[in-house]
Amino acid sequence: MVFYKAEQYGNPVLTKSFSFAVSIVKFYLALIKTNRDFEPILKQILRSGTSIGANITEAQQASSKRDFTHKMSVALKEAKETEYWLKLLKEVRIIQNTEIEVLYSECDEFIRLLTSILKTLKSK
Repeated sequence: MVFYKAEQYGNPVLTKSFSFAVSIVKFYLALIKTNRDFEPILKQILRSGTSIGANITEAQQASSKRDFTHKMSVALKEAKETEYWLKLLKEVRIIQNTEIEVLYSECDEFIRLLTSILKTLKSK
């Protein structure tokens, strides 16, 4: 049962970040069973990958433009960290999983999107 549906709020950034977090959790659960040697990296991906959406959600209740910008900046940092860990898993090629490519691409999209949002905020 899903209690939270970001799309009901009409905010595509919230929707995408929540969907990405769900994908990250599923990715972690699928790989942790058979790849215990990579548990530290997988936990980092789980932590930073789900934090993107959490920070974007927090930003929606920001008390000021500065607070909103800060939370979106944290989301960007978490996206960059997630991309780093996914790239590391991809490069070592020990875990063969096409989902890494999909998540990496989605993460790159978040980085571009959040960078654009932050540039727009700074120009106003």
